[in-house]
Amino acid sequence: MKTLPFLPLLPLLLRRLCTGTTWLPSTPVPPTRLSAALLKATALELVVLAGHALLYPTGITGERHPEAGTATGTTADTPEGTGPTPTPSTGPAPAPTTGPTPATAPAGTSVLPTAHPDRPPVVLLHGFIDNRSVFVLLRRSLARHGWHHLESLNYSPLTCDIRTAAELLGRHIEEICTRTGHREVDIVGHSLGGLIARYYVQRLSGDRRVRTLVTLGTPHGGTSAAPLAGAHPIVRQMRSGSAPIEELRLPAPGCRTRFVSFWSELDQVITPVEAACIDHPDLDAVNVRVSGVGHLALPVHPAVAAGIREALDAPASARGPHGSARTSAHGSTDATSVA
Repeated sequence: MKTLPFLPLLPLLLRRLCTGTTWLPSTPVPPTRLSAALLKATALELVVLAGHALLYPTGITGERHPEAGTATGTTADTPEGTGPTPTPSTGPAPAPTTGPTPATAPAGTSVLPTAHPDRPPVVLLHGFIDNRSVFVLLRRSLARHGWHHLESLNYSPLTCDIRTAAELLGRHIEEICTRTGHREVDIVGHSLGGLIARYYVQRLSGDRRVRTLVTLGTPHGGTSAAPLAGAHPIVRQMRSGSAPIEELRLPAPGCRTRFVSFWSELDQVITPVEAACIDHPDLDAVNVRVSGVGHLALPVHPAVAAGIREALDAPASARGPHGSARTSAHGSTDATSVA
């Protein structure tokens, strides 16, 4: 049987389980409570890993585009290792809107119907050496609550540069907007997927296309615990001090995208755990602390799914899932949390 690419995470989880260690914020936590929470979270991580091992083959190939005029609920994707062919628009950026605008689509383009025309498509972007199968439960949750246009992008595990992957994402989003008649999308990115999406928004003018970016366990500040850090170039780019991470620290005046970052104090992959928070003076960002959930469980946990739905449904004037003001990057000052 072929070894699944995300299995290098298993020794890391087992080592943390056996030693009882984790990376925690500066707030003191009683040892007994920590040990119980860590044990529970690690056990959940192993269950999620086992389940994902079964589902992983189903997400290797990309999904086909729905036929014009068919019911929504099917999704579109790009085959793994290949990029979408549409060329990004070179004209003036259109004014942002959340509703569909079929008149703006090129002649001859079929526009898909949507059950909730005020909701833009949601693009799901997986993490390192993963694929779209990681979002099976989240997609089901979104569809059950009225999101009927869900898109996925499988980027190749051979992708070696965050900037290249962000350009690919931009072409994919242009194709989605052309096909659906929407001028904006929302993005949910897990781990590296969130970092790629943020680079697109912040450094490639993607804020004109992305209304809300939700990240799950994304190393916004870099991580020193990424497995195989010396073996894969894109993993080295996730480390603190790398060129892409430093570029994301640069000023981003006028960025129109709203950011919601879910982070966990028991994340076994992001260290320090606060690195999964967004701390940038120019960005409209809210950091949501998730209690008792590890890195792999973030995309599948029902409480996180509820928080994602709330974030995506927040009005344009809201700053985060509860309409609160921008928060800092430290857990003790987060405006909200998910238990």
